[in-house]
Amino acid sequence: MGLKSFIDTDLENKKVLVRFDFNVPIKNKVITDSSRIDLALPTIKLLLEKKVSKLVMMSHLGRPQGQNHPELSLEPIAHYIAEKLGIEVYLSESATDSGIKTLLNLGHIKIIMLENLRFHPEETQGDNEFAKILAEYGDIYINDAFGVCHRKHTSVYQLPGLYPKQSTFAGPLINKELSALTKLIEKPAKPFVCVIGGAKVKDKIKTLEKLLIKADKILIGGAMAYPFLKAQGQEVGNSLCSDEDVSIAKTLLSRDKGSKIHLPIDHIIASNPNSKPSIQDDKKIPLEQSGFDIGPKTQKHYQEFLSSAKTIFWNGPMGLFETDNFSHGTFFIAEAISKTDAFSVVGGGDSVSAVNKSGFSKDISHVSTGGGASLEFIEKGNLPAIQILKYTH
Repeated sequence: MGLKSFIDTDLENKKVLVRFDFNVPIKNKVITDSSRIDLALPTIKLLLEKKVSKLVMMSHLGRPQGQNHPELSLEPIAHYIAEKLGIEVYLSESATDSGIKTLLNLGHIKIIMLENLRFHPEETQGDNEFAKILAEYGDIYINDAFGVCHRKHTSVYQLPGLYPKQSTFAGPLINKELSALTKLIEKPAKPFVCVIGGAKVKDKIKTLEKLLIKADKILIGGAMAYPFLKAQGQEVGNSLCSDEDVSIAKTLLSRDKGSKIHLPIDHIIASNPNSKPSIQDDKKIPLEQSGFDIGPKTQKHYQEFLSSAKTIFWNGPMGLFETDNFSHGTFFIAEAISKTDAFSVVGGGDSVSAVNKSGFSKDISHVSTGGGASLEFIEKGNLPAIQILKYTH
């Protein structure tokens, strides 16, 4: 599924408004993971090479709930892009600041960045009046923010509809995402093996239901595994495990007619995340202990399925990978996937972070920039903002 690209379009002397996803972790005004910005840099360079008169960039950062929170300003991102490209980036005081129109008329200014869209409650409300203000900043609209395409937010849902068809485009990152995810769900080469981790079963029930139909094997790890084990009657100690998740897991297991779902057969356990870990050699987790990672037998068991796979989808870590004692399972899976010849896709914030931390991301076919967006696309085969882009073409 490809959307219309601006690559072959003459953009010389045009004002171009682009929705990027610069929602990156920032601590004390320092960007701690710049990968989302780095992925957008080639698009920015290409637009400058096309001699646009103005490049107006917009993004959200965090969840400021429609309030101006200085710690969620896009200032560090504007500085980072300016440094990387060696060109000044002008940050507006707000996305509706009257000074933006002045900046648009100054010939020496090339790049303007709008301050955090979510400082305005209208952004998440899908507000047409807010969309009209934003539309005044560009002759051309480009959406390259896949990570928010599952939202009906103003900048990705209402805004493109205000432009004529010939002035609305999808950016290269969106088309790359659509190509990889469509390949995953439409005709995946078999065997198709999925690795699903993370915390709540409830959050991924729709994805799991879809994968039960599409996949040949579903390998479950992380906190996701404990409700499934409990649903099978296993003891899970103090492991993270809500009654609601156990109930959902029981339903999913009853629907698994082809024995596609595989669960951990051993664990790395501890009394708490800061205490000394030990290996629990079977499925049962003792009282007063919690599971924090998959064990060595499970790692090898899962590796066998992965080594023969032709298509792999991974979402969610296998344990508390941020802590060294409980990172081995996640990094083992990352390495196992990297060594296969399969078409592999990693999606979801924590799993992307884990695969980057593991050092094996370069050997993954596609690392998705959209967490919730990639899962929803797998569930539904479409997203609201993608549908709008298709409609406007």
